[in-house]
Amino acid sequence: MDEWTIVVGNKNYSSWSLRGWLMLRATGVRFREVVVPLDQPQTREDILRYSPSARVPALVHDGRVIWDTLAIGEYLAETFPQARLWPQDKGARAMARSLSAEMHSSFLDLRRELPMNIRGRFPHRAPGAQAAADIRRVIAMWREARLAYGEKAQPDEGYLFGHFTIADAMFAPVATRLRTYAVGMDNDTASYVDRVLSYPAMMEWSAAALKETWRNAKYEFDQAN
Repeated sequence: MDEWTIVVGNKNYSSWSLRGWLMLRATGVRFREVVVPLDQPQTREDILRYSPSARVPALVHDGRVIWDTLAIGEYLAETFPQARLWPQDKGARAMARSLSAEMHSSFLDLRRELPMNIRGRFPHRAPGAQAAADIRRVIAMWREARLAYGEKAQPDEGYLFGHFTIADAMFAPVATRLRTYAVGMDNDTASYVDRVLSYPAMMEWSAAALKETWRNAKYEFDQAN
């Protein structure tokens, strides 16, 4: 068995799995991937083989299990400092952690109304008032990070803090949602979304999601919905 293993759910639907997987991929380390289909009768039992929380993602390394996405990010940042998973500047790092923590604990209406579905396209499914407010808050956070640090980074690669960090991984599922549901965006927001969606690891994940055959009706919306 490889030293590093990450347990994830369906790549088309599992937003938290995407976040943890992107963080691990950004380190450059080789790892084993275990995909557990979600919302199946055996799902909980299958995940419990790796994680005490029965949730994904779960990172297994050197006899340890890390089962929370932000904890996975912190563990990887400490283990691979050369990957620069957090910004080096103290102020930027504090903002990146604040943004990531807010994403971790908030935006419940956005998550519920516009679930991640990478292969789906549902332009008719407009967000409600609270989900729209969540989207405005997320976009404001992106703008603030870019203005304060990203645009001043050398080099500026177009991410929130210049180079790809845990903060970008935390918001990657939101970027997919804005595309899936054809949410209107200003040019700066659209540019950032395009940058995240064209990140090589993100493209790798998306390609795998498109090949999945599992379908879950609660994440699929036709015109009648």
